[in-house]
Amino acid sequence: MTGLIAVLCIVLIGLVIVQIGKVTELATKIRGEEDAQEETNEWNAKFSMAFLVFFLIGCVVSAVYYAPSMLGYGPHLPASEHGAGLDYLFNLTLFFTGIVFVITHIYLFWFSYKYRGRKNRKALYFVHDTKLEIIWTAIPAIVMTFLVVGGLDAWNEVMADVGENEDHIEIEATGVQFFWTMRYPGPDGALGTKYFKNITPTNSLGMDFNDEKCLDDVVSSGAGEVIKLPIGKKVRVRITSRDVLHNFDIPHFRVKMDAVPGLPTHFVFTPSLTTEQYRENLGVLNKDGSPKYPEWHELSDPTDPDSKKRYEDFYYELACAELCGKGHYSMRRIIDVVSVEEWEEWMAGQNSFYMSTIRGTDEDPHKGKLLDVEIKQRKRDFNTTVQKALAATELADKIIRLDYVNFETGSARLTDLSKYELNNLFDFMNKNPNVTVEVSGHTDSTGDPDSNLTLSDSRAKAVYDFLLNKGASADRMTAVGYGITQPIGDNATEEGRKENRRTEFKILTQ
Repeated sequence: MTGLIAVLCIVLIGLVIVQIGKVTELATKIRGEEDAQEETNEWNAKFSMAFLVFFLIGCVVSAVYYAPSMLGYGPHLPASEHGAGLDYLFNLTLFFTGIVFVITHIYLFWFSYKYRGRKNRKALYFVHDTKLEIIWTAIPAIVMTFLVVGGLDAWNEVMADVGENEDHIEIEATGVQFFWTMRYPGPDGALGTKYFKNITPTNSLGMDFNDEKCLDDVVSSGAGEVIKLPIGKKVRVRITSRDVLHNFDIPHFRVKMDAVPGLPTHFVFTPSLTTEQYRENLGVLNKDGSPKYPEWHELSDPTDPDSKKRYEDFYYELACAELCGKGHYSMRRIIDVVSVEEWEEWMAGQNSFYMSTIRGTDEDPHKGKLLDVEIKQRKRDFNTTVQKALAATELADKIIRLDYVNFETGSARLTDLSKYELNNLFDFMNKNPNVTVEVSGHTDSTGDPDSNLTLSDSRAKAVYDFLLNKGASADRMTAVGYGITQPIGDNATEEGRKENRRTEFKILTQ
């Protein structure tokens, strides 16, 4: 019913307009065509001047009103070192084009007013005015020269790549419908190679794990995961796309670059304000205690009175500035700029994509091998554990489990990879000549208890023999098999039985 009424109203309005047109046409015939046209010209000329005034006032008022919401004005200062240069260039361009904008519109509407149609007025015709042509060609050319030179200077500064051996962080952003996948270098500080033919459901970036630089790379692709960046550190972003055209856009950093399939691009910038510093700028107060920017003191969730204020909930944002599909909006990722120390601590807690997802699977080209990075990490972990044991006062805290010492099923034959853990134990004994240890073997409850006791004793003796052959003194070691007598897990479950099948050493003296 409502739709029918709306249609009837539209039809009625159309009929009214048609009738007004007929009445106007009739009045024109009565008054005469020339008089009616002159009257129309007068009204149009006056209306155009009124429109000019309201138009220019509206431009100024709207610019002042929306300035606090625009980048580069109000609280929205640039948060990167190069941002101030781009803002200056933008303001300089706006200044000159604004002058031209105002002058041309004044002349445009004044021309329509001054030269409105009147009786007995004739147009003046002249071929050309050389002086006028020189003026309107030379002045814009000079202004444009300065703007273009300034723009090229800014472009060369902003788009300059990092120098050889220059201290920087290189990360990678890959656009996919509809999310960004970020890749950070691991402790080696370098991103590994990737190849599109390596892409699988698990390895979405196509990383080549035969390249050692890939093994410690950290990958973040979750929409809720925060992108961390350190303040004051130059960041080089590799920008790629796996499907369609995307755009890597971080407005507060004045960073914007297309992500083109098959054509890697990059952008270099240095964050100059931490997230917390930017929040403080948004929430600053006047001398009388009132908010300088009231809109940022509103609740971030108006329906929740306990929610944070908008400035307290602020984060930098990475967005896609291309219309890449229906899910375009979901490519939003938040960025947190922190101190270098906090960033390093955060990075230290990240697991590499290879170790967390690929290691030991059918996609692992190093399956069954121990990598240098694993050997070094295990050694660091072992040294940390034994130092804690040396400092402990309770005897139970001086028992250390050899997690990476394993035997072939049902035998006391050490696996090849066990030697790395036993080498760590040997090095520990060499560095601490006063230490004596007891090597102990344990089994689960599966099978005959006497056989398990014999097996555990043989396994402890195998570790003892390995250390002895390496050069450890026999009077500093003992080997004991405990069989099933000292379980630490529930033998009724597979997980518990796995816990019970273990090799340990105990620090007896130090």
